[in-house]
Amino acid sequence: MFSKQNLLATLAATVTMFVLGYLIWGIAAVSFFEAHTITNVMKPDAEMNMVFIFIGNLFACFGMSTLYGKWARGHHSFTEGFTFGAWIGFIIGVGMGLLWLGTSNLMDTTGHLVEAVLDIVFYGFVGVVISLVYKAASPKEAS
Repeated sequence: MFSKQNLLATLAATVTMFVLGYLIWGIAAVSFFEAHTITNVMKPDAEMNMVFIFIGNLFACFGMSTLYGKWARGHHSFTEGFTFGAWIGFIIGVGMGLLWLGTSNLMDTTGHLVEAVLDIVFYGFVGVVISLVYKAASPKEAS
């Protein structure tokens, strides 16, 4: 659980998740989601606490990296990582998105559908980072 591979993958994925998340939801998709938001629950920038966002990413990445280590069974590649991460994104984006759509007034249907696609791609790339770090940190076989 606290192997070198897992800890390094957690750290690399955390930085990736923090930066990529900011680029996607903090810059690229802001106007789209503003147009599809029904109830704005976001804190103003002045009240947003980046430390909690970073710590949340850290815990999420530790969970993902730990699960990936058990799921991959030593097969570490771009495809393995993206597939793993995309399934996580599917659970979050589609599963949780439909639960939110059915129980709240956060966004309209279009917003939730786009969020699901973004989550699948976003977590897919986080999975790639985890996989590539696992591969790079794997014990080298003697030739």
